[in-house]
Amino acid sequence: MTASYLAERAGFSKSKVTELLRGVGLYPHWEITYALVRLLGMPVTPMCRLWAAAAREAQKKRGWIDGSIARIVVSTGPAAPPLEHHAFAKTNGARYESYAAVFLGDSGESSRVVTETFDILWLCWNEALASSQVQRYAWQVLRRGVMARAPHIDGRPDLAGATFSTVALDNATGLAAFRQAEQTVAFFRAVGRLPDVQLDVIVLRHLRGMDITPVADLLGVTPAFVVSTERHAKRSLATRLNLRAHPEGPHASDR
Repeated sequence: MTASYLAERAGFSKSKVTELLRGVGLYPHWEITYALVRLLGMPVTPMCRLWAAAAREAQKKRGWIDGSIARIVVSTGPAAPPLEHHAFAKTNGARYESYAAVFLGDSGESSRVVTETFDILWLCWNEALASSQVQRYAWQVLRRGVMARAPHIDGRPDLAGATFSTVALDNATGLAAFRQAEQTVAFFRAVGRLPDVQLDVIVLRHLRGMDITPVADLLGVTPAFVVSTERHAKRSLATRLNLRAHPEGPHASDR
């Protein structure tokens, strides 16, 4: 479909349609978004939620969002995703949110990212099913959403928010607490600088306490790959934290 064809069928100017498809200009009203979504045969329900979430991020007022949606009086289509998608979300939702909370905290932001992840997957579910590994495809969607919102330092995710939720730090008092905090901050800073896959494996295995097989299933890889990746990650962390020279250093037992 050309931009001219879409504009003619949607009832909007070609410049408006082109602007929307290119993602430039002012945040689009729901009317034109809806028109293109229907023409392209995309599920309307998840797109409407994603449009509203992005409008809030663009600092649009609640009245503007609700008013734009209210002007569309036709049905927004099925409210429920395909059965396979629903089962996938039920299986992975809690684990996805647990991962997101490491980077975003336990606020509602983690839940919002996971909800948006499943809405995006609903939109492209056929593409996900056609991929070589659905779990791996879905994980990348989740990861992009988390990293887009996570604080970063020098281009790498900052896990400072997870520093003060460790059991060891919770049990420390006085000067020991300061020393433990210093060691823990160094550890999380080193974890944040790991390559992406190693970072995910360490977060799931050691910050979320997941076994090897569930981690492999979540990432869409083999258990052997998880074991190998974890081994490389621990070696990298040991080097960064100089644990060989200081065996009593933070998390030395994880080597």
